[in-house]
Amino acid sequence: MESISRISAMLETARDLTLEAARDASAARKTSSRPIPAQQLKRLLDSRHEREVLEGLRRIIAMAYRNQPTLPFFSAVIKNIASPSLEIKKLVYIYLLLHAESEPDTALLSINTIQKSLADSNPQVRALAMRVMSGIRVPVISQIVSLGIKRGTGDMSPYVRKAAALAIPKCYSLDPNTMPQLVDYLSILLGDKQYYVAGAAVAAFLEICPERIDLIHPHYRSLIRKLVDMDEWGQLATLRLMTTYARKCFPRRTRRVKRPGVTKNGTAKPTKGFYDESSEESGDEDTADPSSFEEVVVLDPDLEYLLKSLTPLLQSRNSAVVVAVARCYLHLGTPAYLDLAIGPLISLLRSSPDVELIALHNVVRVCMARPEAFVRYSSHFLLRSTDSPQIWRLKLEILTLIFPHSPHHLQSLILAELAHFTGGHDAGLVREAVRAIGRCAQRSSDQRVAARCMRLLLSQISSPDARLVAEALEVVRHLIQRDPESHRGTVVRLAKNLDTATSPAARASIIWLVGEFASVDPSNNIAADVLRILAKGYAGEAEESKLQILLLAAKVYLQHLLLDPPPKPEASPDKDAAASPSLLLPGDEGGFGEFNDASIVEAKETPAAAPPHPIPVLYNYILLLTRYDTSYDLRDRARVYRALLAVPSATDLASLLLLAPKPVPHAPSPSESRAAYTLGNASLVIGDEGGVVGTGLRGGDDVLPEWVRAGDEPDPTLRDEAGVAREYAYVATKERVVPAGEQLDRAAKESGFGVGGIGAGGGVDQLNGAKEKTLDDWLAEDEDADGDDDEESEETESEETDEDEETDEEEEEEEETESEDDDAGEGQRLVRG
Repeated sequence: MESISRISAMLETARDLTLEAARDASAARKTSSRPIPAQQLKRLLDSRHEREVLEGLRRIIAMAYRNQPTLPFFSAVIKNIASPSLEIKKLVYIYLLLHAESEPDTALLSINTIQKSLADSNPQVRALAMRVMSGIRVPVISQIVSLGIKRGTGDMSPYVRKAAALAIPKCYSLDPNTMPQLVDYLSILLGDKQYYVAGAAVAAFLEICPERIDLIHPHYRSLIRKLVDMDEWGQLATLRLMTTYARKCFPRRTRRVKRPGVTKNGTAKPTKGFYDESSEESGDEDTADPSSFEEVVVLDPDLEYLLKSLTPLLQSRNSAVVVAVARCYLHLGTPAYLDLAIGPLISLLRSSPDVELIALHNVVRVCMARPEAFVRYSSHFLLRSTDSPQIWRLKLEILTLIFPHSPHHLQSLILAELAHFTGGHDAGLVREAVRAIGRCAQRSSDQRVAARCMRLLLSQISSPDARLVAEALEVVRHLIQRDPESHRGTVVRLAKNLDTATSPAARASIIWLVGEFASVDPSNNIAADVLRILAKGYAGEAEESKLQILLLAAKVYLQHLLLDPPPKPEASPDKDAAASPSLLLPGDEGGFGEFNDASIVEAKETPAAAPPHPIPVLYNYILLLTRYDTSYDLRDRARVYRALLAVPSATDLASLLLLAPKPVPHAPSPSESRAAYTLGNASLVIGDEGGVVGTGLRGGDDVLPEWVRAGDEPDPTLRDEAGVAREYAYVATKERVVPAGEQLDRAAKESGFGVGGIGAGGGVDQLNGAKEKTLDDWLAEDEDADGDDDEESEETESEETDEDEETDEEEEEEEETESEDDDAGEGQRLVRG
């Protein structure tokens, strides 16, 4: 019966607690959704019950995050900073961080309480107090914060030491004069044995003194070992640091090696059988063919250790870490290391759209450096219907980058993909696909592929989209300029499309092509005939087309002068200048005023003069029409061409300006202007148009230093592990703050509980100063156990005799020897400490 009553009482108590908890939860839901008066909030904050104070603080923090005014409750909230409840203290600290700058005088009243919390037994409270003290933006307390950081640097809890490392940049921003003290604390925290403390110290190092690489030398290898265990933020900071450190400390060395499968003379080496003798050819490399050798990068051992240690980070769940590793491989390593990062970079494309966009920008940057490694992943860059315009533009760019390095069947697939999108409904996608086809044709060395690209582009000329036609003709013009000899028929085909082309930009491109490349085949020069047809509708053309028609007329007339130069007139002052055929040319000193329609009629009606050639007549007709045009630019160009061709016998300058070979245009990749930015940089995404400089956005000034020259690099012995111990022993003489991990190790050594412990043979023997016995010593004692019993009595008698014969001089010698041993032991302890 007693047990039944006890069970029923327990059930009744549980029921009451459950009802109370449900009632409190429902009340919290009801009250948290609606505001309460300010007076009631102050009564909650002034209450003696922790539950009411906690409810009031929660409401105030919720109001603060809703941008509601909470500053009037500052004094009421700060009163609870000394509460023993950890939840209340956290909320008060959060409120203090939000409003300390608005009420600096009142916030200073809580500094003493926060300082007391630095000595709390709970490491979480100590770390939180460190964070709050450094987060109060009041410059007056900079020295107090510095002392708190000094205390946190030697704290036994690594959680507090991490908070101290994160407080260093905040203290520096409060008062830059505390830099020497902060550097000393930072040099200690960089060598901390806990990986998350070291990661926070590296982040602080990059904030306050990134140029002090001398602080990194003794901790270089230990930081690399801890890199795998750090959190993502520590890994990102350490990778940034190591990228800069490697550039400043490891010179870029190369050596010449013979290409595999190449003999000394540069010919292909014959294959040997399995049982043939393999002998290396020996000879002077200077006498060999230089093409049989290649430059190979020789990595420093410490740099290679860094690159090999980064391989596990490629499996990180954080995309920024994967990009940072690829950045190190791209700017520090060899192509073999960079190939390891390409697969993880491609895997980022299966993330959310925003991550995919940033990953594609970085993939484009890597693809510009090593496009052949992305050929095997070409299927990942095919366009999908759900891709945004920013994503499919980058995918098209990647396809054009890997196109020259792809096999023939993959090139056909890429061209088929681009041809499919040229017939789409999205005007932007169609134009980008046309540009991509042009870039593929320019980068390809196969004439068959270039011919296929040309056919795809010419099929777009009949499109009703004027902008698409202009874009296609622009690409066609670039292709014709690469090899005019193989595109004679293409120019004729384009000239036939002048009757149907309506876009001014498209007509201007075709007219320029006719004037530039119609003279390639003199027997089939259609430039004069095209000029005759265009002259009929010159008045109805757009200004862009008129400029090209005027240029075509000047080129046709210049070619006529070069093929059929006029006879030099005889110098006779009595002869009338009107009888000369040169009257038909606008070259007189009188300018346009002395050339009119009457001169043409007079020249035609003169029986003594030969019939004029139609080309000069067309040229003069175009100049006359241009004279009365409303465009200033058109009239000025006409005056320039008239002055150039004023004297028919002096055509050297006109040939140099009008018929000079034009450089072959190069269609760069859209992201080529961003190739100077490092991988993972924010400028890769926003570009130069984003105005990175002066906006405070990190990444605009993130420029890697040049490789240090050979001979100027720091001494490699600075990175030795022994150097770390020597540095610690030297700093210890200056009363430095000893890290907690070092204090624990020292205490364990002094107490005799070392790595082996008492059970490992270190207990009482180490306390008595005896040497730790090894396994060989124990076995030797077992073998000599029988002989020791017989000799024990004899040794005892001899020892008693020797003790009686000791003299005062021997005692003095023993005392001197003991003093020397003590001095030596003390010196060893100082070195080890």
